[in-house]
Amino acid sequence: MESLSKRGGGGGGEGEGILASFSRSSVAAHGREAATIAKKLLRSTGKAAWIAGTTFLVLVVPLIIEMDREQQLNDLELQQQALLGGPPPPAPLK
Repeated sequence: MESLSKRGGGGGGEGEGILASFSRSSVAAHGREAATIAKKLLRSTGKAAWIAGTTFLVLVVPLIIEMDREQQLNDLELQQQALLGGPPPPAPLK
């Protein structure tokens, strides 16, 4: 039983007094406040990431797909022109 009280596992004593006084200290109060602020920041960052991700999927991905289709169509037209022996089309302006 002596070994338990030496490790702080016994029935009370100095260990609880130190923990109780620490939990009431200003350091602990600042720690709790910082944890609350960090939690709010993470939550708002997650919301912003969700909004940015869904906006990207809805607006940008279809645009990329359409631009790829347009490029494939242009390449196909160039190949057909070359096979038919017509004059090469002018290079597109960029």
